Amino acid sequence: MPAPLLTRCTLLCSLLLPLSGVAAELYRYVDDKGVTVLSRQGVPPEFIGKGYEVLNDQGRVVRVIPPAPTAEEFARMQADKARASNDAQLLRLYTNLDDVDRARERKLAELDSVTNVARGNLQSVRTQQANLQSQAADHERAGRQVPAHLLAQINNLKEEQQRLQRDIARYKETRTQAEAGFAADRARLAELFGEPPRKP
Repeated sequence: MPAPLLTRCTLLCSLLLPLSGVAAELYRYVDDKGVTVLSRQGVPPEFIGKGYEVLNDQGRVVRVIPPAPTAEEFARMQADKARASNDAQLLRLYTNLDDVDRARERKLAELDSVTNVARGNLQSVRTQQANLQSQAADHERAGRQVPAHLLAQINNLKEEQQRLQRDIARYKETRTQAEAGFAADRARLAELFGEPPRKP
């Protein structure tokens, strides 16, 4: 190797050596016996969750890794995150409390409308069933057997009534949930806007 090249390599190596020394780090953690440990090898996996400190070669703390959150702390963090997300969504949906009141009125009117339609259909089906049962009674009074198609129609109408009654019950439950949801949204928005909550 020519002398100038050898000199340059030696100089480069001498410059890099101090940098490698500066980069050396110590890890300080507490083991399972409560003893504070200093190590250049890193923190054993079983102690990482307790948190640790990273020190430079002068013993100064350059980085602090906090302990992992407890189950309760983690649950609280998740709840706070969910609430913040819900708050952001509320503020996107509504610019003031009157917006909530109008949305509530629209939703409840929509649910009342479909409930009334279902009730009207239920009344119509009951009338049809009463007419068919009257025809079946006429057959029986005349000593004739009730036709199978008439019995099938009556059974179908009974099933239709049950379906409509379930729908009406579901609409009523949805209305109750909607009222509670809008009330909660309104109360939260009042809190976010710094306004005293009031009934819509």
